[in-house]
Amino acid sequence: MAEVAALELEQKAVGVRAQLTAALGQHGRLVYSNSLGAEAMVLTDIIWSYLPQIDVFSIDTGRLYEETHELLEKLQRRYRRTIRVVYPDAGALERLVARQGVNGFYHSLEARLECCRIRKVEPFKRAIAGFSAWITGVRREQSASRAAGQAVEWDTEHGLYKISPLLDWTEAEVWQYIRARQLPYNRLHDRQFPSIGCAPCTRAIQPGESRRAGRWWWEQPESRECGLHPRVSPAAMPA
Repeated sequence: MAEVAALELEQKAVGVRAQLTAALGQHGRLVYSNSLGAEAMVLTDIIWSYLPQIDVFSIDTGRLYEETHELLEKLQRRYRRTIRVVYPDAGALERLVARQGVNGFYHSLEARLECCRIRKVEPFKRAIAGFSAWITGVRREQSASRAAGQAVEWDTEHGLYKISPLLDWTEAEVWQYIRARQLPYNRLHDRQFPSIGCAPCTRAIQPGESRRAGRWWWEQPESRECGLHPRVSPAAMPA
């Protein structure tokens, strides 16, 4: 059974490589938005091992866990490559903190979304400028809205295609891939953090909670996205 599962996983990994290779042929320039989560370890390994022409960036919001910075260093040492790190605009960040306070995002949904916009969405838009498509590690299992996603869809909000090659992978398959290849991963995963973002907005989950329950836990489930993956499904792809 273990051999069958390993073979099936390898076939899925080959499928990801084939999908990304086809996307390179179609779009020319691809960029991967590396979240440094568990799924990101799979995609980083596939991209840097087989498709190094794909650009890779990660956003440092200024509020990340130290364990996330440690992982970034481990990845760059393992593959001897550099992830392009993108930061929020310093002036915009200063104005945000002046208006909200350091942790003003706890006070209202509007304040939290504005914090996400300054710290994550605006740097993301700068990072994807000039590319025809961006790659993400979202999976159907993660939330109801992500379950409705497509492997390739038009991202109306950002004006380019969005490619999700791990959409049909299970969490178990992600971790099977990580362990089989002895990939580095964020140590917080071992402390019941299935999803890791900014430190003030991420906590460990409790037994019986959903895998996304630790993100923006004080909000209603339907609002728990940062703006990169909107709750509503993107419009149909243009012809």
